[in-house]
Amino acid sequence: MANNRNTPAPNDLKLDMSSDVANGTYSNLAIISHSPSEIILDFAQMLPGTPNATVRSRVIMNPIHAKRLLAALSDNLQKFERNFGPIVEPQAPVNSDTVPYDILGKA
Repeated sequence: MANNRNTPAPNDLKLDMSSDVANGTYSNLAIISHSPSEIILDFAQMLPGTPNATVRSRVIMNPIHAKRLLAALSDNLQKFERNFGPIVEPQAPVNSDTVPYDILGKA
């Protein structure tokens, strides 16, 4: 039976996105908190050697969607590592003003 394109298939999803959102927001710090009915994800940016971070985006979702996000992120990280090799977590920096060279797995 031919697919009627007037009725989208379950996996067809059209996303509308403004250019500001499409440019993305850089984050090097995530703070996760929760209430009985919500998971709150604060994505922040922190400069090396500074005590303050600026929250750039906050995402609030229900626990069911947070669990689905966790599964999707895990699946995507596994695919990433299959394609590009293992992600190497950096060792603790020597001091707060430096980033260890092995952050790219080259120490």
